[in-house]
Amino acid sequence: MTLPTHWFHWRFLTLRYWPIWLGLGLMQIMAVLPFRWQLAIGGQAGRWISRIARRRRRIAAINLALCFPELTATQRAALLENHFAALGIGLFETAMAWWAPDKKLRGLARIEGAENLQQAMDRGKGVILLTGHFTTLELGARFITWQQPFHAMYRSHKNLLYEAVMRRERERRSRLPPLAHENLRGLLRAFRQGRAVWYAPDQNHGIRNSVFVPFFGVPTCTLTATTRLATLSGAAVVPYFPRRLAGNAGYEIAILPALDHFPSGDVVADTRRINELLEHHIRQAPEQYLWVHRRFKTRPPDSPRIYPL
Repeated sequence: MTLPTHWFHWRFLTLRYWPIWLGLGLMQIMAVLPFRWQLAIGGQAGRWISRIARRRRRIAAINLALCFPELTATQRAALLENHFAALGIGLFETAMAWWAPDKKLRGLARIEGAENLQQAMDRGKGVILLTGHFTTLELGARFITWQQPFHAMYRSHKNLLYEAVMRRERERRSRLPPLAHENLRGLLRAFRQGRAVWYAPDQNHGIRNSVFVPFFGVPTCTLTATTRLATLSGAAVVPYFPRRLAGNAGYEIAILPALDHFPSGDVVADTRRINELLEHHIRQAPEQYLWVHRRFKTRPPDSPRIYPL
C-alpha cells in the first residue's frame, strides 16, 4: 500500500488525525503572535509540559546529571526547568520557521560568518551544513535559507500527517526537497551538483555506522556519517549553531569556517572532533539543547543501562 506523502489526502480526514489538525492550526496562530508573547507563553507551556511528560523529564534529568557533574543539584534542577521552558518556546519557533513571513523574522536574527558558507559553496563540491539538535533547530534552519538553499537530511516521522506537513514546509522554506538518511545516491548527487545538505549527527540510532567517542565525558555511540559523506563526495563540512539570546534580543546564528583537514583519514578522531565542537557550542546555552532525547541509550559492552525501562 502506498503511503500518502502530500498533506491533502483523504486518509488525513479520519478521526485519528483530528488532534494533529488542531495542533497545526494552533501553530499557525502561534506564528503571528508578537515575539515577546511567544517567549512568555512558550516558556510557561514548556514548564507545564514538564509536569505531565514525566518520562521525558526523567530522561533529561539523567542526561544533565551525566553531562554536568560539576553543577550542584540545585543548579541542575534550574537548568532542567529552563530546558523545558526552551522546549515550549521551541514550539513557537517551529511555528515561526514554517509560517512567519520574512518581514517578521528579519529583525530577530543576527547571522555571523555568512562568508564562510559562501567560500565553501564556491568550491563547487557541495557543503555539509553541520549542526546539532537544538530547540531552535527549525528556526535556525530558516535563517540559513536566507544565505543558501539546502536539502535537509531527515528521518521519517511516525505520524504521516505531521510528516507530510513537515516535508512540505521544510521544502517550501529551504527551496530544495528533503533527502532521507538512507538515500545515499540522492545525497551524493546533490553534492555533485554543488548543493548544500543540512545534517545533524548527534542522535542515537544504534551501533551500526557508529563509534563510541566522548560527549561531555561520556562514551557515546555517535554516527560516523559526516566523515563517510565527506570522503565519498569531497564536500566541505561547514558547522553552524543557532542560539536564542537573552530577553527579547532575538537570535544569533554563528556559521563557522569549513573544517580544515576533514576528513583526516581517522574516522574515530573525526567523530570525536565533531562531538567536541558540538559540546563547546552546547555549553554556551545548555538549556537550548535537546536533552529529552536518550542520547546515551546504546552503551559500550558490559556497561550498565543508564535509562529506566
